[in-house]
Formats: sequence, structure tokens, C-alpha cells
Amino acid sequence: MEKIAEKSANKLNGFLMLFLSIAIMAFSIYLLVVGIDVEDAQILWVVIPLMIISFLMLSGFIVVQPNDSRVLILFGKYTGTVRQSGFYWVNPFTVRRKVSLRIRNFNSQKIKVNDLHGNPIEIGAVIVWKVVDSAKAVFDVENYEQFVDIQSETAIRTLASEFPYDVNEEDKPSLRGTPQVIAESLKNTLQNRLEVAGVDILESRISHLAYAQEIAQAMLRRQQAQAIIAARQKIVEGAVGMVEMALNMLSEQKIVTLDEDKKATMVNNLMVALVSETEVQPIINTGTLYQ
Repeated sequence: MEKIAEKSANKLNGFLMLFLSIAIMAFSIYLLVVGIDVEDAQILWVVIPLMIISFLMLSGFIVVQPNDSRVLILFGKYTGTVRQSGFYWVNPFTVRRKVSLRIRNFNSQKIKVNDLHGNPIEIGAVIVWKVVDSAKAVFDVENYEQFVDIQSETAIRTLASEFPYDVNEEDKPSLRGTPQVIAESLKNTLQNRLEVAGVDILESRISHLAYAQEIAQAMLRRQQAQAIIAARQKIVEGAVGMVEMALNMLSEQKIVTLDEDKKATMVNNLMVALVSETEVQPIINTGTLYQ
């Protein structure tokens, strides 16, 4: 496939050429009037070509708005692109294809797909893009706008299948837990796919993310259970640390001497007090009558 890179097209000031075209038209009319007065038919051989030239010149004017462009094609050959806004005159025989350079949004539909763990999820994304190479956008793909739409949806599906919806480990990426990482990965994937169309991806982000309706309730209960387990694990880890610290401080400061049975009893009481979900009622042992 022939690769075409964007280049600047030859153009002339539109106001200057408009003045020249009007001057040629006025001169041809003047010659026609003079020829009629002197009854000289030979002058038509000059008047007719001048009028044809004037009409052809009028068809070569273009107006380019800001953040707009015109791709010029002369008899099937790319001759260049006009990017600068203004009023210009170009070869009247060229075909002029309009390509917008403005920033655009692609808001995908809610796509149903399986994540890395096989869970059905619904996902949608917003893609911010613009054309940076008008020649590639016109000649390298059939329809660059449709190309962006299809490739964006394909990239979103691929991304969703490469990451889990959620994970327990904080250092692992997931669709819900690390949105910035996911957005950057989506942007890089899209940039690689759309570079052939002369498109630059400015931003990409997930706009919708949820479990599919058929498993939403079950996954919600699983998330709640995982949260409870994680919280209890943190509580137990903290309680063990506090018990160990208490035993060490009692031993180092020689406040009380504990044998293994008393240590076990103390550890049991402390763990119950620290880990229990209900408020613990202390019992004060003041000794026995025969102690």
C-alpha cells in the first residue's frame, strides 16, 4: 500500500485572484461590446476564451475555517493540504475534500463483555481524539470516522478482557481499583491502532463500569464478604501485635512473672477483648478467701 504523508498545498491569495477574475471578465465584456460596435466577429476568438478562463477561475476559490482543512486531489494525485484558515484560490480542476481538525468525542455504548476472571460486566468509555494528518485520514482508510468508532469499541472489549473487575491486592491493577492505569493502557492501545488513520488520541477514560445484571447481586454479596474477611484479618493482625507488645513490656519491666499457663490465659483474654465484635465486660479478680 502506498503511504502518503501530509504536505502543504500550493495556493494563492483569494482576494487577489478574485480581483483578477473580475478584471478579466470586465475586459472580455468590454471587448465584446467593442466588437459589436465595429461589427468585427473575429474578436469573439478572444472574448470567448477570456470568459471561459474567468469562469474557471471563479470555481477555484475556497474558504478554510479555523481548525479545518482541505485535501486537494488533481486527477487522482494528492497535491497537498490547505490548513491555514482564510480565503484562497487553488487549481480549479482539483477535488477538495474537507477534513475537520477539531477535537472530537467518541462516547461508546455500554458493551457487555467478560473480564479476566470470566465475569460478565458492562463497560463504556469516552475517547477524545482529533485528526493530525489529513492525508492519512483520507487515503489510508475508507472512512476515518467509522474507523475510529470500530477500533475504539474493539480496544475497549480487548482491555476489559485483560483486567479483572476488582482484586483484593491493592498493588494489582483492576478495572475498578486503578482507573488511571486502565485509562492510560486504553489510550496507548488506541493510539497504536489509529495511527494509520492520522488520528491522535488526546484522552481516554472509563465512563461506565458495572457487573452485568444477572450476576450483580451475587457479586455484591461476594464483595461484602471479601471486605468483611479483609477487615477481620487486619483486626487479628493488630490484636496479635498488641498482645505481643503487652507480654514483652510486662516481662521487660518485671511487673509480674507469668508462667506458660498464665501467659496462655492472658493471651486468650486479650484476644477476646480485642477481636470481639461486642463490647467486653471486664471481671476484676480480687483474690480468694484461702489465697
